[in-house]
Amino acid sequence: MGAADADRRAAAGDGNPMNAIRRGTRIAIAVARKDALAELRGRHATVSTLFFAAVVLLLFGFALGPDSARLSAAAPGLLWLAIVFAGILAVGRLHQLETDDGALEHLAAYPVDRRALYAGKALGGFAVMLVLGVVLLVAVAILFAVEVASAPIPLLVTIVLGAAGVAAVGTFYAGLTVRLRAREVMLPLLMLPILAPLLLAAVKATAAALSGDPFGELGAWIGLLVAFDIVMIVAGAATYGFLLEDG
Repeated sequence: MGAADADRRAAAGDGNPMNAIRRGTRIAIAVARKDALAELRGRHATVSTLFFAAVVLLLFGFALGPDSARLSAAAPGLLWLAIVFAGILAVGRLHQLETDDGALEHLAAYPVDRRALYAGKALGGFAVMLVLGVVLLVAVAILFAVEVASAPIPLLVTIVLGAAGVAAVGTFYAGLTVRLRAREVMLPLLMLPILAPLLLAAVKATAAALSGDPFGELGAWIGLLVAFDIVMIVAGAATYGFLLEDG
């Protein structure tokens, strides 16, 4: 009984909110660092994700034909389709690695704030998504002759916000489906409808940034991305602990 009480006091930071915040931050950073290192060590998985994203870009590019103007106009949509599809694979794999070696059960039994665990998993997914987004942006610029140097800041902000949203949603649904037999099928089926507003806002913001924002709509789409991220992060942090306990 005394050990359990000590664990709870430690997890809560001995009643001090600042201690609890510092402890939660350290735990989140440690979990994110672990996931990022696991992804880097599994180089074949990283390469396969990038290869899958490149194939998506090429297939859609071939389907649209050789018209350069048409390809440039479709580039924002192709970019975010590739990011979302490849991101689903990457975020799902981060949870699957821990389930295969039993680490997820140990992590769930650890006496810490579940919001810190969610933040760490989402932060690790965000790092992977951010790298993926930047790499694919360069690939789109090369494949479809899109001038991305004209608006680097709006494009980077859009990718950061889009990566955060995909990571927030993906972390929650990966935790929900990771123990299911049909998780490879269920994860995209659950994520894609929820990601529809993000996909729309990210495509529109990217298109506005590349075109010089002639209609002044970039700010509105960025605002939608921010609102989406806030809602998904808060909802995920509030419910992720229940997923771990149910497992």
